[in-house]
Amino acid sequence: MLIGYARVSKADGSQSLDLQRDALVAAGVAPGAIYEDEASGKRDGRPGLDACLKTLRAEDTLIVWRLDRLGRDLRHLVNVVQELADREVGFRVLAGQGAQIDTTTPAGRLVFGIFAALAEFERELIRERTVAGLAAARARGRRGGRKFALSKAQVRLAQAAMKNRDTPVSELAAELGVKPVTLYRYVGPTGELRENAKRVLGAR
Repeated sequence: MLIGYARVSKADGSQSLDLQRDALVAAGVAPGAIYEDEASGKRDGRPGLDACLKTLRAEDTLIVWRLDRLGRDLRHLVNVVQELADREVGFRVLAGQGAQIDTTTPAGRLVFGIFAALAEFERELIRERTVAGLAAARARGRRGGRKFALSKAQVRLAQAAMKNRDTPVSELAAELGVKPVTLYRYVGPTGELRENAKRVLGAR
């Protein structure tokens, strides 16, 4: 099944979703299978995307008009598309930079692999800076490190809630006091535990 996602950057009416809707329908997406968001910045919630990702099933294909409609930045984009690949969901971009990406084809997977390599390079640079910064802090008698955003009880609650397909991700995240993107770092769209959650549950 083809699923579409469309987003405009402003919610003040200065931009329209019509162009994206028309392009998605022309690509074969049924009008009722298009999820939409109006978000003005990186910090805005995107309930349409949350619902879209939760709806996708194996052998579906997610289609967007342009690459920047899906990802907030390169790392977020790669993480989302990698998650789709792990769930056997395809991904296609119709126009603009990245229009060669179609993970249902070998050539499209190769193009996306280049994006993934760049994101991994960026992550490695950040990791090296973080390690160096923590080492310098320890040398001065200070300890650092990122605290977990969810407690053990919250992880278990999130796991149970996400197993229910009808759970609104944005509402669950608000109840837990985190952003949806943070919630997804702990629990996947079908309730699977991710590395952060496993670390929380394994912590003493």
